[in-house]
Amino acid sequence: MTIQVIDIYYPNVFRRYGAKYNIFRELHETDLLALEIRGMDYKLAQKIKRIILSNKEICYTTGKKGDHFADLLSLGSFFIFKEFAKEIIAIGDEDCGQKVAHTIQNMNEYNNRSININGISYHLDSAHLVGIVNVTPDSFSDGGKYLKPEDAIQHGLELIESGAEILDIGGESSRPGSDPVPDDEEINRVIPVIEGLLRLKKEITISIDTTSARVAAEALKLGAKMVNDISSFSNDGEMLKTVKQFDAAMVLMHMKGTPKSMQTAPSYAGDVVAEVYDYLLHKTETARKAGIKEIMIDPGIGFGKSVMDNYELLKRLNEFRGIGFPIFVGLSQKSFIGKALKLNLGQRDNPTLVAETLAIRNGARFVRTHNVKQAVFASKINTFFDNPELLQYV
Repeated sequence: MTIQVIDIYYPNVFRRYGAKYNIFRELHETDLLALEIRGMDYKLAQKIKRIILSNKEICYTTGKKGDHFADLLSLGSFFIFKEFAKEIIAIGDEDCGQKVAHTIQNMNEYNNRSININGISYHLDSAHLVGIVNVTPDSFSDGGKYLKPEDAIQHGLELIESGAEILDIGGESSRPGSDPVPDDEEINRVIPVIEGLLRLKKEITISIDTTSARVAAEALKLGAKMVNDISSFSNDGEMLKTVKQFDAAMVLMHMKGTPKSMQTAPSYAGDVVAEVYDYLLHKTETARKAGIKEIMIDPGIGFGKSVMDNYELLKRLNEFRGIGFPIFVGLSQKSFIGKALKLNLGQRDNPTLVAETLAIRNGARFVRTHNVKQAVFASKINTFFDNPELLQYV
């Protein structure tokens, strides 16, 4: 069962869900939200629907799906949904009611939470910047530029100086069409860089960007404190065990397919946001059961999505707050920017800044970027937007 709060006030989103639930009235308003419960018992869905309608609120259900399951959609506000949760508990379905209440709580308390990495508490009332250090010959943006350890180390130090709070170090390209790299080669690329950085500046927070548990273990032994696994432990079944062993933080990302195949006509049967949401919810639940304490979620913009899908995810990023973990994004220089605006790689810095600013406004709290110096502006503008009183003496 999945609980999701949906920004249904967008006309295109309303039309999509209107078609799913046979809503023939134009109900969308600028402040209207929807609460969807997917995969619930059909009889319970009908019972809850009757209760909601008796309170003169708006509710729809789908017909039976396979083994007597259905989806339910209620339109309203956070206050209405909280009351809705209490009524579900009152009729005897405590599990469903608690999940609804928990999802609403996740949404409302998102900015008041924090995540602990390397003994540092990263509060979610502002965005934090993750500098990219690609130790690869073929990454789409800077492949080969920092392949030598001394060049990568110097670049990492410059990113920290520019405002990066975390360095994400990767030895395998995940650009569309790329081939996997043997573990030994990946280790040979990243380990000298991690060693060099921590020798020069031991307080740096290092993230290892890998899908290999063996590579992650070598990095964590040296002092890396976070694993950014674009496969969400699908590539290597030992990854969760490794992250737990070192008590590291972890980024779980959605990717459809593999880097080699992900951009070969990617498609989604229903709503891309709902599918990505379901995937990340499942992955976080599995990671929590495995004992992983500090988790971030990444919708995987650019990983197995069409250009349109990427903009839909960016627009509705806010909805992922309902899962209850900090939202991590990587937008820097990506092709969804270039294709939409017809820009070559070298022309994407300014549009990247715009996209990163929008992402932070919509809930991103960790922004993985090539141009940290520029991304600082996105973070600060959003901070001043939310807290203009900080500028009262400027």
